[in-house]
Amino acid sequence: MSDLQTPAARPANPRFSSGPCAKIPAYSLDLLSDAPLGRSHRAAVGKAKLKEAIELTREILGVPAGYRIGIVPGSDTGAVEMAMWSLLGARPVEMLAWESFGEGWVTDAVKQLKLDATVRKAAYGEIVDFAQVDFDKDVVFTWNGTTSGVRLPNGDPIPADRAGLTICDATSAAFAMDLPWDKLDVVTFSWQKVLGGEGGHGMLILSPRAVERLESYTPAWPMPKIFRMTKGGKLIEGIFEGETINTPSMLAVEDYLVSLKWAKQIGGLKALVSRAEANSKVVADFVAANDWIANLAVDPATASTTSVCLKFTDPRITDGAAFAKSVAKRLEKEGVALDVGAYRDAPAGLRIWCGSTVETADVAALMPWLKWAFEAEIAALAKAA
Repeated sequence: MSDLQTPAARPANPRFSSGPCAKIPAYSLDLLSDAPLGRSHRAAVGKAKLKEAIELTREILGVPAGYRIGIVPGSDTGAVEMAMWSLLGARPVEMLAWESFGEGWVTDAVKQLKLDATVRKAAYGEIVDFAQVDFDKDVVFTWNGTTSGVRLPNGDPIPADRAGLTICDATSAAFAMDLPWDKLDVVTFSWQKVLGGEGGHGMLILSPRAVERLESYTPAWPMPKIFRMTKGGKLIEGIFEGETINTPSMLAVEDYLVSLKWAKQIGGLKALVSRAEANSKVVADFVAANDWIANLAVDPATASTTSVCLKFTDPRITDGAAFAKSVAKRLEKEGVALDVGAYRDAPAGLRIWCGSTVETADVAALMPWLKWAFEAEIAALAKAA
């Protein structure tokens, strides 16, 4: 093990966590100096900031006119729960899951809302067969599985003339992948993923079809105040103009605005998508060149460009979980990669965030360290044998 040479280059930013994710390049707390701290979010200055965040979100993501965009409590989880509790039950439901968060939405629909839902699941590394999905039902799914590194490649399997609503958890996809708005009725995400914002706030985007459902359907179950989006059978429009349901952090709002303005400055959605694709390609090329590691995604077409999940395949490894943890610990100890262990419910391995705020040069600098850590752990296994 003493013969192993440590790589010469090091990532300038070792933060490869899948959430909260790396801040934008050249980030500084000084960028938050315009935050209206100590002011009410209902004051003119607070409302203006919240409205600006909604308008920039629409501009960068290309959200069509007529779609409502709201800032809601509880991060992406809160946004998904708001949609499920408010919209489901009017039609039959299909729940799709291929990772832990999708599994969570299945549990909530079946065990909490008591819906007689059709449930379709795929193992980690795979995706459900969308050709089998009945889109005349309401369908709930994640676009990109943060914990499995598997994504829906495009919206082609979703019919434009569907009768049901599509409710899409897009928290690791929004700003890094093209989302087909004509195929999606509800889209949710959180600030702390692709744009590296702060946690606690979610985004809820509703199509006109989703709004029509909200105004024409009353769920059979009691609706918590924090989930209510209608009053007297009409949408509470203020929610989608910056009048948030609960008190938002104006510091976090400012942080989101900083990220949105950076995104606009570098070229908008196209540039953001390109950055994530370039980052994930570095990892894909590394995996292709080394037979002891593989992408968890079985089909390369479904491999995530943000939360890239990897598994070790060397036959000398007898305890995959212990080995992967040791590699991640070694990388963290060297200060070259922080928080890259696989999600606790996922198969043993590593998860490297390649979202749009990560610099490609840092991903490239990490790859030799990944090989070094692997070889060091293999050597340790041989020595212990």
